Amino acid sequence: MAPPAKSFSRDEIRSHTTDESLWCIIDSTVYDLTDFLDAHPGGESVLRQVAGQDATTVFYNLHRHEVLSKYADLVIGTVSGEKPQVITPAPGDLSPVPYAEPLWLTTPFRSPYYRESHHRLRRAAREFTQVYIAPEALECETTGRSISQELIDRMERVGILRMRLGPGRHLHGRELFGGVVSGEDFDYFHFVILAQEICRPLARGFQDGNMAGMTIGLSAFLNFAPEGEWKDRVCEEVFSGKKKICLAISEAFAGSDVANIRTTAERTPDGKHFIVNGTKKWITNGIDSDYFVTMVRTGKGFSVLLIPRCEGLETKPIKTSYSATAGTAFITYDNVKVPVENILGQENQGMRVILSNFNHERWGMSCTVVSQCRAVVEECLKWANQRIVFGKRLVDQPVIRQKLAKMIALVEANQSWLESITYQMCHMPYSEQVKHLAGPIGLLKMSCTRAAHEIADESIQIWGGRGLTQTGMGRTIELFHRTYKFDAILGGSEEVVADLGVRQALKNFPKAML
Repeated sequence: MAPPAKSFSRDEIRSHTTDESLWCIIDSTVYDLTDFLDAHPGGESVLRQVAGQDATTVFYNLHRHEVLSKYADLVIGTVSGEKPQVITPAPGDLSPVPYAEPLWLTTPFRSPYYRESHHRLRRAAREFTQVYIAPEALECETTGRSISQELIDRMERVGILRMRLGPGRHLHGRELFGGVVSGEDFDYFHFVILAQEICRPLARGFQDGNMAGMTIGLSAFLNFAPEGEWKDRVCEEVFSGKKKICLAISEAFAGSDVANIRTTAERTPDGKHFIVNGTKKWITNGIDSDYFVTMVRTGKGFSVLLIPRCEGLETKPIKTSYSATAGTAFITYDNVKVPVENILGQENQGMRVILSNFNHERWGMSCTVVSQCRAVVEECLKWANQRIVFGKRLVDQPVIRQKLAKMIALVEANQSWLESITYQMCHMPYSEQVKHLAGPIGLLKMSCTRAAHEIADESIQIWGGRGLTQTGMGRTIELFHRTYKFDAILGGSEEVVADLGVRQALKNFPKAML
C-alpha cells in the first residue's frame, strides 16, 4: 500500500534551498532534488537556481512533461490546495492537442468511412505501439541493430504481420488483436489505421527495419505465386516471423527507371532452372532476408522470381542517412540457380507484377508519411505553446501561427485525399485497382512527400537549434528532417510518380475538348 501523499505550503518549500535539502515545485508537485544534484544531466548549478522555487515555467521551457516520469522517485508530495495541470495520456489514449489526431477521431467531427471496429483497432494498435514498438524502435534507431525476434513474435501473435498485407484470405478465420476486429471484416481503412499507428515513434530507419520488406515483397508473392504447397509454406514461414523477405528491384543503373534493369535470368539447357546474374541496390531488409522477390530480364521481357538465400547470392550493408536497423543492402547474384517454378506470374510479364505491386507500396507509404507529418505538427504545437521567447510564447508570434497553419492544412488535405482513395479501394476489386488507381495513388504519394518537405522545413524554423539536435525534445524533429526524403525517393521518386499520374489521366483525355 502506497504511503499517504504529503502536502507542503509554498513558504515551507522556499526554506529548502541548500545542498543538504534542495526542493522545487513543478506543476504543483514537490520534488526533493538533494540526492539528484550530482546526477542531473544539466549540471548542479541549474538545480541551485530553482532551489525552493516554482520551477514550472523554467522546466517546460526546456523539457516535455514525459521526462518527469523517469524521476517519480524524487516526488515527495504536492503543494497544499493545488492540483497538477499537465496530464500525460495513458497508452492507447488520444492526444488532446488540436490536429494531433485525424478529424474522424476528434470530437465532435464524424466520418462515413469508419466503424466501431476501426476505433477499437486504433486504440489497440496505439497501445501496442507505445508499450512494445516505441521503446525498441528508439533503441534500434540509435544502435543500428535489427529488430528483435521477440518483437516480431509479439506482432505475429496479435496479427500485425498479416494485417500489414491488407485485406484478403490470409486474414480469414483470425481474430486480430484478440478479437477487436475479425479477419473477414478487416478492410483497407483498418490498414490505414494500423500503418499510421505503428509509425508513430518517428524512428524512420526502424520503420523500414520493422519488416517493411515483407509488406512490399510478400504482397507480390501472395498475388502472383501459383496456389499450392510451395506458396502456403513460404507464406507461413514469413507470416510466422520465422523467415524474412524483401523486394529486390532497384539497381545502380535503374532506380525509378525499372525498365532499365540489367540483372538477367537465363534458362538452363534442360529448361528446369534459371541462372541469375547481376546486382541490386538500396534493398530494404536485404541484409537479414531469407527470400528475395527479384525482378530480372528474361529474353523477351521481364520476369519476377522468388529466390531463397543460397550459394552465389551475397548481401552487403549500404550506409544511408537513416539507421542501419533498416538493413539496406547491396545484393550480388553470381550464377544463382533458381527453379523455374519460382516464377511469379507469367514469364516475360513481370512488369505487370511489379507495377501492380507498386500501388500497394505507394499507398502504404502515403499512409505513414501523413502520420509522420501529423506527429511533427503535434510536436510543433506543443513546443510553440510551451517555449517562451522575448517574453511571450512562440505561438503568440503571428509568424509562428502562419507556419503552423500551413503545416496543418497540408496534413489535413492529404489525409482527406488518402481516405478518398482508400474508399475506392474498398469498393474496387484488385484488378480494377491496378487499372484505375495507379495514377491517383502516384499523385497522392507525390503530394504527401511534397508536404513532408514543407513541414520538415517549417518545423526546423519553429524549433531552432533543438530541431538540429539528436537528443532531447528536438530529437523527432531532427530525425524527420534528416530522413523525410526517403519517402520522396523509395517506391518511385516524386517526379516519376507525378508523371505517371498525369500520363494516366491523359490516356482518357476527351478528344472533344481539343
